[in-house]
Amino acid sequence: MNELIAILDFGSQYNQLIARRVRELNVYCEIFPFNTDLDALLARKPRGIILSGGPSSVYAPGAPKVEAKLFKAGVPVLGICYGMQLAADVLGGQVKAAPAREYGAAKLRVTCAEKLFEGLPAELEVWNSHGDSVTSLSEEFLPLAATENTSLAAVRHRSLPFYGVQFHPEVAHTPLGGEILSNFLYKICGCEGTWRVADYVEETTASLRDRVGDRGVVCALSGGVDSSVVALLLHRAIGPQLHCIFVDNGVVRKGEAEQVVQTFRDHYHINLKAVDARKRFLDRLKGITDPEEKRIRIGHLFIEIFEEEAKHLKGIEFLAQGTLYPDVIESVSAWGGPTAKIKSHHNVGGLPEKLGFKLVEPLRFMFKDEVRRVGTALGLPDAILWRQPFPGPGLAVRCLGEVTEERLSLLRDADSIVTSEIESAGLSRGLWQYFAALLPVRSVGVMGDERTYQECIAIRCVTSSDGMTADWARLPYDVLARIANRIVNEVKGINRAVYDVSSKPPGTIEWE
Repeated sequence: MNELIAILDFGSQYNQLIARRVRELNVYCEIFPFNTDLDALLARKPRGIILSGGPSSVYAPGAPKVEAKLFKAGVPVLGICYGMQLAADVLGGQVKAAPAREYGAAKLRVTCAEKLFEGLPAELEVWNSHGDSVTSLSEEFLPLAATENTSLAAVRHRSLPFYGVQFHPEVAHTPLGGEILSNFLYKICGCEGTWRVADYVEETTASLRDRVGDRGVVCALSGGVDSSVVALLLHRAIGPQLHCIFVDNGVVRKGEAEQVVQTFRDHYHINLKAVDARKRFLDRLKGITDPEEKRIRIGHLFIEIFEEEAKHLKGIEFLAQGTLYPDVIESVSAWGGPTAKIKSHHNVGGLPEKLGFKLVEPLRFMFKDEVRRVGTALGLPDAILWRQPFPGPGLAVRCLGEVTEERLSLLRDADSIVTSEIESAGLSRGLWQYFAALLPVRSVGVMGDERTYQECIAIRCVTSSDGMTADWARLPYDVLARIANRIVNEVKGINRAVYDVSSKPPGTIEWE
């Protein structure tokens, strides 16, 4: 059994980043709701416990809390932002709204390294995101670090194994945050770092086999890396009990439907049925321009089709999906808590309330790069492993405004040009996503000495490590020029191309 770090979720947008950093340090971890039964949690014998950040104020009515005995159980605890404030509130300190709120980068001055900052410089760049601060603590606490706005930016308890930081070591904007977390895991918790992705494959395969038993699973297979990994995990676990369904919803990329069938039915010999539902989806989207409504309608129709197809199969009780954690965290709080909703994903927020299946989502708490490592362990080829992320609602959320076959045809052709030029230039591995979006505007142009009034394409290329944040890619001008020239010259109906230079945040990677 792997050593365990338990992460208690208090609703932060970034709590899964903590899990990611811990796993990158070869330590197994799981995320638990903040109100998990403490005795049951301690029975798992965790090496350490991390309290995540969160949007609440500890002094507000109904704020999420933990029992005081958590800190007295003899297990090392690290409180991050809200987690530190919560410990201060429970263990005899004061938390108040800060006169000078701290958001963004700050300089941290380490005054007492202890084990948490051992081996690190005396001054660190850290990233803050809090409006409250710990303003006072009992003499049982030892201050470890300060920022310009607070003398209690990091602390430890003198007699209990508690450490707290008011900044976020898990985010990339804290450059040495990984080293801080490593110190907690190895120097404070005594972890040995024995967990590997191969362990996840074995444990998940066994878990899926136990959960499913002799019943059937229908898998929503798109051919992307996420659903492909799910399909291979299930194929490995239950073999012929798995029935994959590829739904051609009319909003897939150029040539994608044919590629999926060839790869999984012909190469991997997985049970696969391809369903041509193009007309049904386009009829359901007719006249719809609101992006949330598009996602919900697509999600509901997906489930309708799966239910219809499952009726022809015996013993189907489960629906498997390639849902990842960024999908979950942008749609709803992981535990139904106070995390802010950004947008619904068709396989999360777009699902109907009365679902005819039990969900199987083995990647629900993983990031894309972790999924690729699992895929590598399963033997997936690079052609699938490195396919760029594609939204569940497909081109429907890249075709801004009304979705019609004519507009989708323009978008497919333009998107194919973006893809081919990026890959020909050898830039694909350095980008997170690269695609075209069709804008709901027309503009005047001049082609062949004649006036045109046609559609506009936005080219979107971003860099990212996990999809939670992203920056626009600084493509070479000659590559952008070739993409724009080819789109305007080869895709009849488009006379203008623009390049999106928005980061995430404030924008999202997709336009809808």
